[in-house]
Amino acid sequence: MSKNKAVYTHGPIGRTMLKNGIAMIAGTIAICGYNIVDTYFVGQLGKIPLAAMGFTFPVIMLIGCLFHGLANGVMAPTAQLLGNNKHSNAARIVTSGLLITMIFSLLLAILGILCNEYVFIKLGATGETLVQVKGYMNIWYIGCFTASVGSLANSLLVGAGSPKISGFMMMTGMILNAILDPVFIFGFAGIPAMGIKGAALATVISQLISGAVNIYFVRRKHHLIIYEKIPWRVMRAAASQIIRYAIPNSVSMMMMPIGSAFVVKMTSFFGDAAVAASAAASRLEVVAFIFPMALGITLMPTIGQNYGAKLYSRIRECHRFAMRFAFIFLLFMSVIFFFIAPWAATKFSPDAEVQRIMVQALRIISWGLWGVEIHRYSGFFYTGCNRPIVTAYLNIFRIFILMVPLSYIGYKTGHVEGIFAARLLSDIIAGATGYYISKIMVRHLPKDGEPKPVKKVYKNKYVNYIWEDLF
Repeated sequence: MSKNKAVYTHGPIGRTMLKNGIAMIAGTIAICGYNIVDTYFVGQLGKIPLAAMGFTFPVIMLIGCLFHGLANGVMAPTAQLLGNNKHSNAARIVTSGLLITMIFSLLLAILGILCNEYVFIKLGATGETLVQVKGYMNIWYIGCFTASVGSLANSLLVGAGSPKISGFMMMTGMILNAILDPVFIFGFAGIPAMGIKGAALATVISQLISGAVNIYFVRRKHHLIIYEKIPWRVMRAAASQIIRYAIPNSVSMMMMPIGSAFVVKMTSFFGDAAVAASAAASRLEVVAFIFPMALGITLMPTIGQNYGAKLYSRIRECHRFAMRFAFIFLLFMSVIFFFIAPWAATKFSPDAEVQRIMVQALRIISWGLWGVEIHRYSGFFYTGCNRPIVTAYLNIFRIFILMVPLSYIGYKTGHVEGIFAARLLSDIIAGATGYYISKIMVRHLPKDGEPKPVKKVYKNKYVNYIWEDLF
């Protein structure tokens, strides 16, 4: 085991963050790669299997939000404990979190299988499409613990200071999935063709292998998994700490697909061309976020370790670097999108109307991309500084206070460009607000080595709770 367990607590902040961000680029590409690879091979089976795959995305995305939130719930306190040099406590949190994650995924799998047909009928699947969806999801549910444990293992490796291993194994899992997909979908060397079920089996196996290797490194390299009986009181305390972080993070992530669904509904009133153009533009946006997302993956554990180590000046330095990087990098990407929009639109669709609307979407929405990432980074600072509930506040503000009402106003203008302008305005306001309040919060942190300040007492406890969390 490395002598310095808190690897994010030393070295120049900017150089460390850039190095770790580059290490995680492979991981962010792999996140997108799973769906792209599965969709490509299943698309060769025909329209019905591809439609069935489409029905599975919202459910898998929702469950993924729960798993990712649970992983953050384990990783955030683990990073803080490592920063505070409390390795044995961190190991108990990790071991307890692993058990909780496995139990939760098992219960979710049972519930998913029992409600499989009901859920997808409600989503609109019928006939052969419903049969295909059920076949895919029954296999996915049986192995859904691989998704939960894999997500947790990746987060733990990053939180413990091994982003290179995490990124490499995420990419390895994606490549393995790409190899296994045609084998199980179309059949090979005595393996029968399984169709869409084969895509589910390939995903489960690839996640199982990559997740098992990651767990091995968490155990052997960082010694964060212990094989001993954990007293119930310790397990209960660990579960309480994990849930305190997991619920706000899960809720925050689930808000995005809900808000996006509302925006798609508003956009649909302007016709299929508007929906297609908006969908294509949103997929192209992902390219701009690849490196900022990679940087963001290591941002929360960096903050957490330094918070645990009481190195508050490094958190303030981290805030300056991260926010400036997100603003400059994504503003540069906005300029690129503005000029390549007409060319990119021709690559996504031959339809002239789709191209026209997509160009408008790219040239309007892209100017607020910096706001999206700064808003997301702000949530990381609050979670890393032991204020996870504020992450949920920030997302409620962006989705339900800004995006949904402004999108409705944009729809009422009678022009699809009004919806794009609403998205731009909501992103800019959310980003600016997140930056402002997170800057005040890190500025109010004590000097290095000092304990946290005692909270003030207000007559209204609820106001006190929110105010002290924010600042």
